[in-house]
Amino acid sequence: MLDELHVENLALIRDAVLVPGTGLTVLTGETGAGKTALLSALKLLMGERADVSMVREGERSASVEGRLFLNPHDIEGVSVCRRIGSDGRSRVRLDGEISSVRALTQRVASHIDLCGQHEHQRLLDAATHVEMVDAWASREIEPLRSAYVAALEQARSARCELDRIEAAIRTRGSRLDEARFTLERINEVDPGADELETLEESLPRIEHAETLAGCAHQAQAMLSDEQGALDGLNSAIAELERMRQVDPTLGTHADALAEAAITLEDVSSDLRRYRDEIEFDPRELERSQARFSELKGLLRRFGPRMSDVLARRDEALELIGLVDDGAAQIARARETRDQAEASLTAAARSLMRRRAELAPRFCREVAKQMARLEMGSSELVWETRELPRERWTKSGPAACELLYRTGPGLTPRPLRKIASGGELSRVLLACKVVLGDANKAGTFVFDEVDAGVGGAVARSLAQVLADLARTHQVIVVTHVAQVAVLAEVHYVVERQGTDEPVTVLTQVTGETRVREIARMLSGDATDASLSHARQMLHDAQRSQGSPSAC
Repeated sequence: MLDELHVENLALIRDAVLVPGTGLTVLTGETGAGKTALLSALKLLMGERADVSMVREGERSASVEGRLFLNPHDIEGVSVCRRIGSDGRSRVRLDGEISSVRALTQRVASHIDLCGQHEHQRLLDAATHVEMVDAWASREIEPLRSAYVAALEQARSARCELDRIEAAIRTRGSRLDEARFTLERINEVDPGADELETLEESLPRIEHAETLAGCAHQAQAMLSDEQGALDGLNSAIAELERMRQVDPTLGTHADALAEAAITLEDVSSDLRRYRDEIEFDPRELERSQARFSELKGLLRRFGPRMSDVLARRDEALELIGLVDDGAAQIARARETRDQAEASLTAAARSLMRRRAELAPRFCREVAKQMARLEMGSSELVWETRELPRERWTKSGPAACELLYRTGPGLTPRPLRKIASGGELSRVLLACKVVLGDANKAGTFVFDEVDAGVGGAVARSLAQVLADLARTHQVIVVTHVAQVAVLAEVHYVVERQGTDEPVTVLTQVTGETRVREIARMLSGDATDASLSHARQMLHDAQRSQGSPSAC
């Protein structure tokens, strides 16, 4: 429910505040006064696209702020701010935090149902009719529709898999030859996952084995042979030990050299072992070099990494396997597809059977409201046309449409071919009333729902709107006095000024409201129209069980 709307610098509006009632709120005023700008403000709150042309001329930005209660138990509500700069930038805040238009749409749009000319056009689109019936009977329809959509997706996946397998099996020419060559070439080498890295590390040692062994031998000899480093070091230690008693400092140096001697002896032993373990095997060298060359050849053709080579082998193996085992794979894929199609057919039948039971009930409920709207014996008729399997959609396996029939025995025809503007508005209102409880929206906004109506029809339309306002917040832009007098809250939209026109929004009560109703009745506030307006307001207040506001 919309608690408050504050608009600044939007179109002709400089500053306007709308505080609608919980029931029926009406906006009245002369054509061109600026009521459309208020509806545009609501659309911005719902996340619709912003246009820089909305910003009032000469201003840097326009803003729309609103507070909404999203359900009957919501006591804090959500505050929304939408700002459009003259530079084209749009900014959104939800509860004071920077947000996005997408978040605004997801959080707010479903709570306001704005029924204007766009909604009239949607009613002419048969694709929306099944949505209305499903929404009205969602408790019964939704599980069946979900099962149907899931089965449709499974059938689509099964068909795609079958197509993929068949396409692979049809690949006989160059792709299959290439796959066989690839698999044969890689399998000839049969590379291991880490083999190349191991060779890159070990091959230099194998290639330089003799040099490495000679280096180790020479270094070990320098350490351990006669007159080597260890002999000199041991002589130095003995000399220092001899004078330790004279000066302990020399003993400290002797200890340090003794530790160094131990380290050198360990290194000497390691070098001897390293030299002894190295074996120069020309055949091993030749084998490793040949293997390294083979692996590098695979990288040049199928690389650049060994993981790419292995992936190419897997792809070739899969393609050849598909062809070689084609008949069995096709049989399995066709069986899976047939099972999925059978499940889909069963789900489709269940969905259509239930819709066929519930849609006529929806039509009868709408017909009751149409009768209240002085549409006589006009009614909606549910028509279903089965579609070929390839045209099934997530909406269902049939084309469904609500047809319009003006009387018993007459041929029902599409709404776009029969209904006039006024009739279309009343059909839309009748549908919205029937959908009222199923609709998640707490607020209904009607623009020009009373187009082309008057007299008894206007009184009936007003009463239907008033009834809807007993369970929902209803905001109506109207030119019909019969609707305006039933409002809980009444605002007048006026255009003031000539050089710099401004749209002004004013809540009217008492005598001011009487004068507005009189203007709506006769175009002017004459004694007769004022008297008539007072009587209408009095009758409306009395019929609603509340004291007169006049």
